[in-house]
Amino acid sequence: MKRLVDTPGPSGYEQAVQRVYREAVSACADEVRTDVMGNVIAVRNPGGSPRIMLAGHADEIGFQVRYISEDGMIYFGSIGGHDPVVTVGQRVHVHTASGPILGVLGRRAVHLMETEERGKSVKLDDLWIDIGAKDRKEAESLVSIGDCITYAQEMQPLLGSLCTARSFDNKMGVFVVAEALRLLADTDLKAAVYAVSTVQEEIGLRGARASAYGVDPLVGLATDVGHAMDFPGAERKRVGDIRLGNGPIITRGANINPRVFELLTRTAQELEIPYQVNAAPGGTGTDANAMQISRAGMATGLIGVPLRYMHTPSEVMNLDDIENAARLMAGFCERVTPDMDWTPL
Repeated sequence: MKRLVDTPGPSGYEQAVQRVYREAVSACADEVRTDVMGNVIAVRNPGGSPRIMLAGHADEIGFQVRYISEDGMIYFGSIGGHDPVVTVGQRVHVHTASGPILGVLGRRAVHLMETEERGKSVKLDDLWIDIGAKDRKEAESLVSIGDCITYAQEMQPLLGSLCTARSFDNKMGVFVVAEALRLLADTDLKAAVYAVSTVQEEIGLRGARASAYGVDPLVGLATDVGHAMDFPGAERKRVGDIRLGNGPIITRGANINPRVFELLTRTAQELEIPYQVNAAPGGTGTDANAMQISRAGMATGLIGVPLRYMHTPSEVMNLDDIENAARLMAGFCERVTPDMDWTPL
């Protein structure tokens, strides 16, 4: 998982992450292929029934080089959603054809601001990246328009089973899908399992939409991060009492097939996996959205994993929750048989 989360892969630039995924699943899949969108599809028991799609998205938030000024400063666009307050002063890597170049997200120092400016909200358009170039010519000799940019943070341990990384959202999900496939390697599966590392989730669930259409599964499980609400000032009445270390999140609501929800909870109970239930009255904003309405519809479930500080360079997760999410996903697949009816009645 450390290799996955430390490998750069903003939306549209997931190729390096997908190479790690292909290597991880090649030993436990019957076939592995990559579609024209860049989704990587690893298949176990392709002749089985029904087809189950497992999905975790490989992309992370980031930036993209848009303009280089005369003084060598780099201006950028946002890939995915950022809180501009978090970006100020961060170190980043600009991923060039020759490798990553370290830069700093710059802004005028507070001492140089007028009094009325200091209280204003930060805008990404007011920031730039300083790589130390003396002018545009030097910067352009290293950096190209369209190069992607990520925060210069790596996965590191905190206390106990907690770790921090810049892109648990959602390379953690790619790990869960790969680990579930590994756990299924020596099982007597009835279903065909299509374990998909999807692309471009952060900019509109695009990879899941295309891969779901191509795989055409009857049943699908997406996995993504969910908001942990165990931090100071958390309003649990808005999200629920979701906590790190209390197990994966099983979502319930309109985006979720009731029979899939029931089998997920039964699987967790039978395997003695701790779990939490999250209520989602509408769409979930995850790959499960696109999967559910693909073709004539898919019986879809969502396994979340609690996360603090989403879309920052210092996301925090509990490794036990991640491992239990993979166990739950594999256990669900083991229990699916061809005679099951997924129609909500």
